[in-house]
Amino acid sequence: MPAFGERGAGARGPVPPGAKAECSQVAAPGDSEYRQLRGMWIATVGGIDWPKDTGDSAAEQKKQFTKLLDTAEAMNMNAVFVQIRPNSDAFYDSPYEPWSQWITGTQGKDPGYDVLAFMLKEAHARNLEFHAWFNPYRVSRQDDVKKLSPKSPARQHPDWVRKYGTGLWYDPGLPQVRDLATKAVMDVVNKYDIDAVHFDDYFYPYPEDGDFPDDATYKAHGGGMDRGDWRRENVDTLVESLSEKIHAAKPWVRFGISPFGVWRNKSNDPAGSPTRALQSYDDVYADTRKWIKKGWVDYVTPQLYWPIGDPRADYAKLVAWWAAQVKGTDVQLTIGQGAYRVGADAAWKDPAELSRHLTLNAKYPQVRGDVFFSASDIAGNRRGFAARLREDHYSRPAIPPAVAGHGENGGKDGDAASPPVHGTAAVPDGKGVRVTWRPSKGAASYAVYRVDGTGPGCAPVDPGKLIADVRGGGIIDPSAKPGRSYTYYVTALDRLHHESAPGRGATVNAPKG
Repeated sequence: MPAFGERGAGARGPVPPGAKAECSQVAAPGDSEYRQLRGMWIATVGGIDWPKDTGDSAAEQKKQFTKLLDTAEAMNMNAVFVQIRPNSDAFYDSPYEPWSQWITGTQGKDPGYDVLAFMLKEAHARNLEFHAWFNPYRVSRQDDVKKLSPKSPARQHPDWVRKYGTGLWYDPGLPQVRDLATKAVMDVVNKYDIDAVHFDDYFYPYPEDGDFPDDATYKAHGGGMDRGDWRRENVDTLVESLSEKIHAAKPWVRFGISPFGVWRNKSNDPAGSPTRALQSYDDVYADTRKWIKKGWVDYVTPQLYWPIGDPRADYAKLVAWWAAQVKGTDVQLTIGQGAYRVGADAAWKDPAELSRHLTLNAKYPQVRGDVFFSASDIAGNRRGFAARLREDHYSRPAIPPAVAGHGENGGKDGDAASPPVHGTAAVPDGKGVRVTWRPSKGAASYAVYRVDGTGPGCAPVDPGKLIADVRGGGIIDPSAKPGRSYTYYVTALDRLHHESAPGRGATVNAPKG
């Protein structure tokens, strides 16, 4: 829905904190089933999603990226998860690591623009949350250190690097490696206006031929621990310390992880899931369940890339298991959905499979949304699956669920939302109805609700009547039907999606054609 700048503020400026609300007896909406995170991963490694061709000009790359964001917006999504450190490299000017080869084709080559700043600006212009996706330990998909940029820490410190499988990895047991990953993340947190730091499922590498070659590191740092426990402790240390540092620097920036979908099989651990699959706890040394119980992550997005009824890992049983893990915690659960699998084999031939996943999710109030891998698949709409998702589940926009535990100014469970807006007005416009309001100090976005007919001036909003969540001071509602009357209500939201009470509603007769 078209939005525009904060011109509603006029000379008076934004509504300040403590200002008298127009509707002082009306409560803020609070949580509801309509609150959902809806996102897609934009993978940059190997040109999976963007940029498709490292030989393209900066202008062409920008055009392709904004097209992906337009796809997210058209799907009524509200978040993108963008890979900005795929191989100990950067989609921004980093003091620690070289420019990524996945931008220009040459690691260390300056692309001529601040890629991350551009991506952030465009995502936020569409009110899409930006989750900055880092890979903490992966160095290269090829195994020759000498082919890396001279600026690469792996080239400068080859003793940090292990060859495994067909690629290069940092050894997670080395304190220097944890320090580098921390510096890379915190550099972005401090310099850029990201909404979250995101890790995927790559910790220790997935098992290939033989064990990961960390004998010397284990001998030097293992302290007599069982090697598996020691490896898990290495990963735990990074996760816990990063969580503390991120929230200390910017309490509104979240930290989330998207692990492999199976923690442990029940056959190995009574606390595990009823599955027969690879186990992140044992195979990549990621104790995700512990991170949830300790509150080290704000959200967890397990990659449940199996169909309902899969004999090894049944999607339905895994959703139930993960919902039980977050129950009673402040950790939000969103589900990683394998959009890339649609049509891949007999189990995925039905394009409605993912729609069924979201229908099943609704049975579990702990599930707060879905993230799809990946953007190219959503844009490609293979077999019409994305259009089906939008029709069945995403026909209206959604506000992400409010985040507990980290206030924008450091307060527990968030400080009060921004003050309610003032001066909501609705007038006929050639393209529909123009709705404006006086913005609120500190608000990140504004939710616009619409009811049919003449509504009370002061009334609670119905979360099911949301028509837009936008930045700025107004929208044009093109869906208003000619000749009908509507009443619009606007609320203010902070960075963590805490919502204010509505301002006074505005009633209008939509113009006849």
